[in-house]
Order: sequence, then C-alpha cells, then structure tokens
Amino acid sequence: MVMDMGRDAEQGVVELAYQPVAGDFAGALRERKRFNRAGKLQRWALGFIAVAFLFAVASALAGGHVDWFPLIYLPLVVGLLFLVPRLQARAFLKIAARNGRYRATVTDAGLTTTTDNSTTSVKWAAQPRYRETKDAFVLYSDDKNATCFTVLPKRGLADPADADRLREILDRNLTRV
Repeated sequence: MVMDMGRDAEQGVVELAYQPVAGDFAGALRERKRFNRAGKLQRWALGFIAVAFLFAVASALAGGHVDWFPLIYLPLVVGLLFLVPRLQARAFLKIAARNGRYRATVTDAGLTTTTDNSTTSVKWAAQPRYRETKDAFVLYSDDKNATCFTVLPKRGLADPADADRLREILDRNLTRV
C-alpha cells in the first residue's frame, strides 16, 4: 500500500512507533486516579489514615496508652497505596512487552494499534475521553472507573509537530478530562 503523506496529513492521520515502558503505564494510572471513583476514594482514605495516625501519635505523646497497631500499620498502608500503581505499571509492561514494538495510527475514525503479534482497532466511542501529560496522550473508557485505557507516548511521534496534529484529532473526537 502506498501512502501519500501530504494527503494523509490533510486528512488528519498521525502515526506513532514506540516500545512501551513502565513509565507510560504509571503515568496513565496516575492520571486516571485524578478523575475516577477509585482515586477519589483513595484520597479520602489517605485523609482518614492521616487523621487516625495523628490521633494515635497525640495519644502516645500525651502519656496515654500506646497502641502500637496504628503507629506501625497505618504508615505501611500509606506506603502500599503509593506502591500499588508502580506494581500495576510493571504488570502492564510485562504484558505489553510480549507484543514487541507498537505502531499506532490515529485518524478521525479511531485508533489502530499494530504489534508484532496483533492488530487492534478502537473507535472513539469505546474510549471517548483523554488526558494529555508531558510525555503522553492517554485515552480512557467512559465507565466510572475508566477501566480501559490506551497510552500514546509522545516519544513515538516522528516529528514534534505531530503532537499538535494528534491533539487536534483528539479534541475533534474526544472529551478532554
């Protein structure tokens, strides 16, 4: 198939070629927590844990009975809450690495991702929201927890000007969150 890049540029076609890294998935998961239900619950949980920990410390300093359980386990829970996204990102990377190099084509009709082992097409209705970060464009499903997402790292673009074209396509077809 012969492609006329001048014609494709006018029609709004952007191509990316990249090898996924853990940071891609960590960034997508971090951004997802900013607007989904689970992220809101986690922020409330962190606030509750902080208050409970401060109460336990104040009680211990006031000379009352020292309950070691909250003093030990509450910081561990907070550490786990911050560690889980990194662990999830590494798990996503293991799955993605099996597929080799990724090539994505973004058009007004949707997104087609091709790897060494598979080809996937996603219409905009399946992932109607997106966020832009410093390093990537992340497309999300519209369910309340944004369970499905696609990462399009900016490093995969052949030309820095392609980021503007990609942003235009996404703005025309998706909602920025």
